Amino acid sequence: MASPVTDLVPATPARLERDVVAEIESIAGAVGAWCPTVSPDGRQVAYVTDRSGIPRLEIAPVDGGNPPRVLSQPAQEVVSVAWSPDGAWLAYLVSPGGSICAELHVVRPDGTGARLVAGEDPRATVFAGLWAGPSSYLCSIAPGTGPDADVVLVDVVTGTCRTLARGGFLSVSALSADGRTLLARRGPRGFRHVVAVDVAGGTQRPVLRPDAPGGVASEDGRFAADGLAVYLRASLPGPLLADRAGLVEVPLGPDGPTGEGRTVLYRADADLDGYALRPDGTVLAIWNAGGLTELAVHALSDGALVRRVPLPDAVLPGWSLTSDGRTMVAELTGPTTPRALWRVDLDGVRPAATLRLSAPRPSAARMVLPERHEYRAPDGMPLSGWLYTPRGAHAPNRTVVSFHGGPEGQERPAFNPLVQSLVAAGLTVFAPNVRGSGGFGRAFMTSDDGAARASSFEDVRTTVDELVTSGIAAPGRIGAHGWSYGGYLALVALTRWPELFAAGATLAGMSDLRTFFAGTEPWMAAASVTEYGDPVADREMLASISPMSALDRVTAPLLLAHGDRDTNVPVAESVQAHQELAARGAPCELLLLPGEGHTVVGRDHLVELSGRVTAWFDSWL
Repeated sequence: MASPVTDLVPATPARLERDVVAEIESIAGAVGAWCPTVSPDGRQVAYVTDRSGIPRLEIAPVDGGNPPRVLSQPAQEVVSVAWSPDGAWLAYLVSPGGSICAELHVVRPDGTGARLVAGEDPRATVFAGLWAGPSSYLCSIAPGTGPDADVVLVDVVTGTCRTLARGGFLSVSALSADGRTLLARRGPRGFRHVVAVDVAGGTQRPVLRPDAPGGVASEDGRFAADGLAVYLRASLPGPLLADRAGLVEVPLGPDGPTGEGRTVLYRADADLDGYALRPDGTVLAIWNAGGLTELAVHALSDGALVRRVPLPDAVLPGWSLTSDGRTMVAELTGPTTPRALWRVDLDGVRPAATLRLSAPRPSAARMVLPERHEYRAPDGMPLSGWLYTPRGAHAPNRTVVSFHGGPEGQERPAFNPLVQSLVAAGLTVFAPNVRGSGGFGRAFMTSDDGAARASSFEDVRTTVDELVTSGIAAPGRIGAHGWSYGGYLALVALTRWPELFAAGATLAGMSDLRTFFAGTEPWMAAASVTEYGDPVADREMLASISPMSALDRVTAPLLLAHGDRDTNVPVAESVQAHQELAARGAPCELLLLPGEGHTVVGRDHLVELSGRVTAWFDSWL
């Protein structure tokens, strides 16, 4: 789809100084590697990398030696990968043309046997699952015709698919050793819980009773090695900002889970992001402490700390363990470092080392490390964010407030090429975690749900007031930016407080929650009701908090960017906002990125997007 903009001079990177353009190309064009999966023998690792320009599936020796080999097809945009327990197959998800409707493919490690095994229907969406045997892959599939997702067992040799569980949106988490019971997450956003499904009969029962001690909402589960218990990552009861995700043990009785939980791991200052049960009876815990990852080994019996494992970078988004549980291949990133793969010894014998397959870090000299900045809303709610200050900048400076997606997402000190591109052009960037963000407990995350969303918008004004009164931002030279929900929040900011913002830019943001519900994937719409409201019963409320209802208040120049294959937040959300603003004569531009979905992954498009957004704010601020 071509952009309808023909009468405006585009804000291209050519307006920036040449050295800044070169810096942006280095930052936004940096190569990353992510989603590692270690072979059963621990000698090889498969992963996703964009070194060729779009995400591909590669395989390489863990200890170096032979160069990496590409296993995916040239036109495939790879999302994730998992190695079979016998080492004979790799299962990987493909996003066809940027679409969120992923397909399941398999290939042998030598590159033979490549085939599509699930998701042939272009309306269907396959969600990553787990290997249930040498040639059996267990995953969830949303047919695209309704709100549900079924758990399906795929025979990767014959292509046969057998539905094991249906009824609700189910995201598979684990399968018992005897294959009789599976664990799956069920429920809408913010209210998910793990159920045990009897494979033979199809009956579902919550693993943890809603009123049972030890948990409120649960995200994923694992079976104990002896089959006598289930372990859940669950949000634990507590006061605001202390109702954190921890690890809960639920005994298994003759009829399944007892529903009563025992808390094994809990920290009042951190969320449990992930965990793994190790063969030696310990548990590996990945903690999210204010956005920074902390890695630790605990005793499974009583949660006692066995050892802390130092990490060479700030955030750990993905990881894979060797079969003995002693070594992790970790995907790590930091403010100035793209995602890269590291070998981490969990027993403290060897220091962490970068795998040789990883690409060199960008050499951009203007990237900076952020500082955590804390402040409070007028109602006393603690808020925080990450402040990126350009080298040599004098405060107050022209500043871009950058809102994350989700809204359950969290701004963390990970590599963000757009943020660092803005900094390279001399702009201060503040990336806040307003209420509704993850990583600070369940009550904080759900504090913007439904009817509370309108009042949660006040955190935007509070954030701007904080930046000005602290001497960080220059009044009249402040911009609003965001991706996905963050793009929606940026549009809300421009309509509710036009006097605060001199420019805006959005990426894949919703402009009207009513048309979002009508146009997004059915399963996404159903899962979003608890977050935003019911598209029928709450239609008037949704209209009142939709920027489209108040675009006449926008006075700041606005750049709207969107992937033209986005079906999560449909591209029409940006198109309709642009058409309305253009009809009113407002200064606005529309940048449509061909072949991109909800997340922009092509390197050329990342460079183009970073340059356009940076030039936009550089011009208008």
